[in-house]
Amino acid sequence: MQVWKFGGTSVGKPERMHSIRELLNSDPNRKIVVLSALSGSTNALIAIGEAVKAFDDAKAAVLLDDLKTHYSLFIKELYATPEGLQKGQEIVDTEFGYIKSLVGIKPFTTKQDKELVAEGEILSTKMFQAYLDEKGDSSVLLSALDFMRIDADGEPELATIEEKLVTILSQYSDKQTIITQGFICRNPREEVDNLKRGGSDYTASLIGGAIRADEIQIWTDIDGMHNNDPRIVKRTFPIRELTFEEAAELAYFGAKILHPSTITPAKLRSVPVRLKNTMQPEAPGTLIANQTSDREIKAIAAKDNITAIYIHSTRMLNAYGFLRRVFEVFEKYKTPVDMITTSEVSVSVTIDNSEHLEKISADLKEFADLEEHDLDQNIICIVGNFSADKEGIALKVLDALKHIPIRMISYGASEHNLSLLIHSKYKAEALNVLNERLFYYEDAMKDIFTAP
Repeated sequence: MQVWKFGGTSVGKPERMHSIRELLNSDPNRKIVVLSALSGSTNALIAIGEAVKAFDDAKAAVLLDDLKTHYSLFIKELYATPEGLQKGQEIVDTEFGYIKSLVGIKPFTTKQDKELVAEGEILSTKMFQAYLDEKGDSSVLLSALDFMRIDADGEPELATIEEKLVTILSQYSDKQTIITQGFICRNPREEVDNLKRGGSDYTASLIGGAIRADEIQIWTDIDGMHNNDPRIVKRTFPIRELTFEEAAELAYFGAKILHPSTITPAKLRSVPVRLKNTMQPEAPGTLIANQTSDREIKAIAAKDNITAIYIHSTRMLNAYGFLRRVFEVFEKYKTPVDMITTSEVSVSVTIDNSEHLEKISADLKEFADLEEHDLDQNIICIVGNFSADKEGIALKVLDALKHIPIRMISYGASEHNLSLLIHSKYKAEALNVLNERLFYYEDAMKDIFTAP
């Protein structure tokens, strides 16, 4: 069995749902298909919730009517028969009736808010499964709320997911296609919750790991993971092979095609992940597995909105326990650290969540001195195979960026990551010059020296 996930743009138009069915039927493997909400739906549902919380019921009603109209037009193009259209209209009427009841509850709590947002995935999966029924395909819809669980810290409970999912799947061994929702789950209170934004990728990986799938396929509108950001850099190309570690580094440090958490469940169970393009299904995409090519430098990514914190203390000299105290502060406020560099009496760290920056600074000042924070920074991450016996990799990177001020460098903690901190105003320049020097410069030099 395989797990295929389709994102919001892949299901965002009726003709794209038609194309997904063709893709599913062109492949003989039995599949669990994970769907996101239609593109724009999650944002629209969030906007409705925000209007209700602001006590602007009139605005919420207008937004709700607009969204329902969008779905009513959608189903007219999705279904080809009167019976199919009737079923689609019943789904829309039922779910929007439930949405209307949710936003009518006062006070409007976080519980209702999460139930509201979950309706995007519930609508898309019910509509798609009804479309497969109309076509006579062998399919069934499973509610992710029946098996997807998170703990009190918001982390998925893989053992529970596996136990519940295997039991449910045993009832549908005769079905070729099993449809379920991405993103949504239940928390320890049995309330509707979610895996945060982008969590449909995570759902697919959790399911793939739980059932030990042959492969997890993440279908988007991009031909695999690119070696650089194609929105900023002109000459990019898709990477054909990555290790789990390399893909995880790229996802965490800014490669938008993949949710940062996706790799972990797949890696735990050694399930390959393939990134595919719904617009070009014949393209090979990117395969993420335990083995990869020998190319040293694979890709570059950039992470935005970084804050650098510079901590000094003479107590750090020849002392132990100082770093523990530093990281206890970040742990206290549940704020992850991206980069860290140290000297005899200083430690510098970066964070991408500044929500608790003032509290963190106040706690750090109790036992250390702080420089003024550097805001609006970028982490540029170069990913590849940087084993200890490799020569000249850092030199290539630093030589390419010799005209750009670098605030921090992290190299050696991982065999797959070289990270640098720069101001965001240099981001585009850095990505472009690194792209040319790391991926095209050597080929250009060979052409010069081999020319007749």
